Amino acid sequence: MEIDSTFWVAVSFFIFFGGLIYLKVPQKINEILNKLILDIKNEIDESEKLRTEAKVMLDNAQKKLDTAQSVRSEILEEAKKDSDRLIIELNDKFHKSSEIKKNSAETKITQMKNTAIKEIKSASIKIAVDSVKKIITTSVDKSKLDNLFQKNLNETKEELKKINS
Repeated sequence: MEIDSTFWVAVSFFIFFGGLIYLKVPQKINEILNKLILDIKNEIDESEKLRTEAKVMLDNAQKKLDTAQSVRSEILEEAKKDSDRLIIELNDKFHKSSEIKKNSAETKITQMKNTAIKEIKSASIKIAVDSVKKIITTSVDKSKLDNLFQKNLNETKEELKKINS
């Protein structure tokens, strides 16, 4: 029997695998793979935990956002009510102020009217008195003077009655 190259390849194959088994390479490879598998499982578990934590945080943030939106809506509604109330108050104050100013102006007008009437009466009386004095000083006849005085006095009374009415 002749030994050919195929035989030596088979022998070297068995020696190689025997050396691998003797050096416990398959066990080491198995340990490394198991360690990698365990590391991957740990990373998956860690990522699951992070995902659940992120979901909880997202839910909390969503709740806070919903709460903030409802508070915002309440604040806006309250501000709207306050602004409406303030507008009504300012409108009322404006109308009251304008009413007070109107009444004040009417009072001033009435006072000015009364003052003007008093001044007119005073001036009329002064003119009548001056007229009577002139007539008295220029007139010599007592009977004419009395008639004229009586006439002027009556006219003055009539004018005063008209003014007072």
